[in-house]
Parts: sequence; structure tokens; C-alpha cells
Amino acid sequence: MHRAPHSRRGINQAVCYDKDVKRQAVEQGRQAVQQGRLLIKHLLPAIWKPVHSLWNEVIGFLFFCFAVMFGFQAVRFFRAGDGVRLLFAAFCTVVMAWFAISSFLRARKISRS
Repeated sequence: MHRAPHSRRGINQAVCYDKDVKRQAVEQGRQAVQQGRLLIKHLLPAIWKPVHSLWNEVIGFLFFCFAVMFGFQAVRFFRAGDGVRLLFAAFCTVVMAWFAISSFLRARKISRS
């Protein structure tokens, strides 16, 4: 029986090409996951900071709108001479204005850090 000069391995010692390809594919998959984690690790803080600041600005605007609404009601109750409702509306106006101001200040602090 004559063997070709390039075939040094016998029938039982065949090279399994599929196992090498599968192993390389798994290794490349792991590297891709690691690179994805690094991308998210560096990209997420850059995205989160403006989103967090914007969220505080939107919340501050909503509180400011509530403060304006309660303020108009306080003026209306003042003109009507209704003292109890005036106190309640004035208290709510002050609380909502305080929340709005603190939210805007927090957004400014986040954007400057």
C-alpha cells in the first residue's frame, strides 16, 4: 500500500478541524463580551451624567409649575379673605418652590462635577 508523501498521519490520527474552529469561536465570543463590558463601563457614566442632570431639571420645572399654581390660588384666597385656605396654599407654594430650587441646584451640581 502506497501512501502519499504529504500524509504522515494514519487514519486514527486525523486532525479535527471542527474542534479548533469551535474553540476559537468561543474564545472570540469571550473577548467580544469583555470588550462590550469595557465599552459600557466607559460609556455609561458619560451618558448617565447628562440624563441625571436633565431628570433633575424636569422635576424642578414640574415643582415650579405646582408652586405657580398654588401661588395663584393663594392670591385668590387672599382676595377672598379665606384665611385657612390661604395658609394652606401659601404653605404648599413655599414647599413646591423649595423643591424646585433644590432640584435645579442639584442639577447644576451634577452638571459641574
